[in-house]
Amino acid sequence: MQIYVDADACPVKKEIELVATRHRLNVVIVSNGGIRPSQNPIIQIIIVNEGPDEADKYILDKLATGDIVVTADIPLAARVIEKGGKVIKHNGEMITDNNVGNMLGMRDLMTELRSADPFAKQNHKQFSKLDRSRFLNSLEKLIQQSGKIN
Repeated sequence: MQIYVDADACPVKKEIELVATRHRLNVVIVSNGGIRPSQNPIIQIIIVNEGPDEADKYILDKLATGDIVVTADIPLAARVIEKGGKVIKHNGEMITDNNVGNMLGMRDLMTELRSADPFAKQNHKQFSKLDRSRFLNSLEKLIQQSGKIN
């Protein structure tokens, strides 16, 4: 089992490293650039070409059944689940077979609403300490449920 991180705008990279180090899991951080190198030997940083979905393509190409992907990208999450991976969002919310369809539908609906009214304000919720704590707990639980405990 490995952890893949869709790292552009990922606010929980340190938390991922903390949990992965405790369980001795390899972490692959995939980004278009701007990621600081880590001295931790379990962390591998992959810089992909600029362009839409390049990080997604890399993750999907390397993903094995049971791997964990940290992302807020719902279309990527759907494809990861199709390939047998597990998905967790930055706020600790799990994306599963049971909820990914609804999430894709809501994403598409919101895209349509935004395109219909380009002047509408978007309400982006700030990432909080509670989100960070929820992520840590959810990632720990996901790893333990997967049977990889060191």
